[in-house]
Order: sequence, then C-alpha cells, then structure tokens
Amino acid sequence: MTKILVVRRDNIGDLVCTLPLVRALRQLYPAATIDILVNSYSAAVVENNPDIDHVYVYTKAKHRDEGVTVLGVHWRRLCMTLSLRRQRYDWVVLANVSCIPRPLRWARQVRGRRTVGFVTPGAQGARVLTDPVPLIHQAAQHEVEYLIQLVQPFLREAHASDAAIQPPRIYPDTELKVQYANQLMRQLPDSQKTIGINISARKPSQQWPAESFIELIRLLTPTLRCVLYWSPGSGDTSGHPGDDAKAQQILEACAGLSIIGMPTQTLAELIAALAVQDIFITADGGAMHLGAALGKPIVALFGDSTPAQWRPWGVPQRVLQPESLDVRQITPIQVHAATQSLMWEVEQNA
Repeated sequence: MTKILVVRRDNIGDLVCTLPLVRALRQLYPAATIDILVNSYSAAVVENNPDIDHVYVYTKAKHRDEGVTVLGVHWRRLCMTLSLRRQRYDWVVLANVSCIPRPLRWARQVRGRRTVGFVTPGAQGARVLTDPVPLIHQAAQHEVEYLIQLVQPFLREAHASDAAIQPPRIYPDTELKVQYANQLMRQLPDSQKTIGINISARKPSQQWPAESFIELIRLLTPTLRCVLYWSPGSGDTSGHPGDDAKAQQILEACAGLSIIGMPTQTLAELIAALAVQDIFITADGGAMHLGAALGKPIVALFGDSTPAQWRPWGVPQRVLQPESLDVRQITPIQVHAATQSLMWEVEQNA
C-alpha cells in the first residue's frame, strides 16, 4: 500500500489552501495511507477530514502550553520524528510555495523513499528533493493553483493526465455546531439571514477600524442579523494579540440592534461557529479561508496583500481593495453594497 506524508507547517490559511492538493492525492490513490504533519496552532483545520488517515501535530516553541518547557517541546518533536521515520513513507510532499530549509529538514529526518517539493534556482538544500517541481511565479495564480502543481510526479506515476482542483473543505465538530446554532436561535430568534462579521486580522494593514464596523452594522441590521467574531484576549498579549476590547466597543455601540457577540476560544470553536452563518464579512486572513472552506459566500477586505493569490477559493465572493492598499480606506457603504450584491447573486443561483 502506498504511504504518503504531506507536510504543511504554516498558518491557518496556508493549510486550508493545501486541502485541494490532499484531495487530488486521495482521488489518484484511493487506497493509499495519506497522513499530514501540521502545527498545533492550525491542526483543527484537518480534523474529521475524510481524505486524511492520520494527523501528526507538532508544537512550535512559541505556541507551547503553560508549564511546558522549550526542552519539552523539542523532546516531543524528536519522538514524533522517530515515529514518522518508522512509517517508511513512499512519498513526502513539502506543501510550500517555496523551497525553504525547515520543511526540507523534516523531509531529511523522515527519510521517505521519494520527496516532492518546489525548487527555485539556487535554493539551498534542494538536493533533498527526489521529485522537484519547478516553481514559476505567475501574477494571477492562486495559492491553491500553485500547490496543485505538486501532484505532477504522482500523475506520472499513476499514468494520469490531470488532477481536478476541488474546493477546500473543512468539517466542523457536530456537537459544537449544534451548540452555536442553538445559541444563535436563542439570542436572535427571528428568521432573517445571518451575517458573520470577523473584526480581527493579524496584519496591521488588514485591520479595519472599530468605527467602520459600527457604521456597517447599523447599515446591515434593519434587514439582517449579525454575529460578531474576534480573536480572544488582550491587545497586548505577546504572540497572538486579541480583540476583546475592540469587540466590546463595537457591541456596546450597537446595543439594541440585531447583533450578538459569539466569542470562541479555540480554532475548533471558531470553525463550528462560522458554520452557522449565511454570509461572512472579514479581512484577508485565516478566518477568511475557513469561511470559504465551509462553503460560505465571502465579502473580503484586502489591504496590502495580493487578492490574486489569496482571495477566497471556490465560493461566491466580493473582494474589496483600495488603490492605496490601506484597508481603512474601504468605506462601510462599500462593504454594505458588496454584501447586498453578493446576497442577490447567491439568491439568484439558489
């Protein structure tokens, strides 16, 4: 039986964009063992995925739990590496749109029979790759389209001509999803469509002001009900600052309107909570890709990132990006108009 290990050690959105590649591998090798190596921060993205047999999770030192030492993190990583080596993989796939040292180090340590990854001219360590795929940057190419090229050695091996690109899909925890659906019905019991609004973004250039969210909610709530999402915690938390204060400001300013806050403490909770929305408004980032992988129509606000490579994949969408590349220049009226237009499109195609 063929054994394949996919390595994607990056952030949430990157992992979501890797799922069509995993799906293509499953379609080519339906009886294969397909495992994936991810970091603990994004592991919930691949839980319950029917294309994946086993998820190996490692923890970066900066993400370690309270009471766990850096030495403990490295010891666990060593034990997992030895476990992966014992699996004797036929293929190790380095799912990065680059040729960078750390995934190459994983491949070297796992010792798969064949290793697939992108190669660029002069890249250090590329000799680890037994099946290199030339990386050719194209202006209008999406991350999903880049990554699907890594299936080329498998196509040759399986004597296949092509691999269809399926939309990424994630699978929320059923019990959590029911809990959030019940919470929504208790607090906003009417039958209006629900707009999920994510106010958090990791990059400063993608952070829309609280005042703009407040004005947008006032425009939306006469005919729609809104649910607010945000990264939990304080804004001065090291590593992953939260938006508790920003969320409180917005909710207090919108008191009496058809809106509730839906705080989530874990990635699994966020996935389940997003699953109960009809349409999702968010800045570019991990939450945007989660919404798309749940099949939600997306209104996406872009600052200085590249929509061609990072827009939502596989769902109806409206992408807003000002010429200044400063997300603060997008107006609430523009977002409201984009939301109305997207809702009309979805209803027409229903």
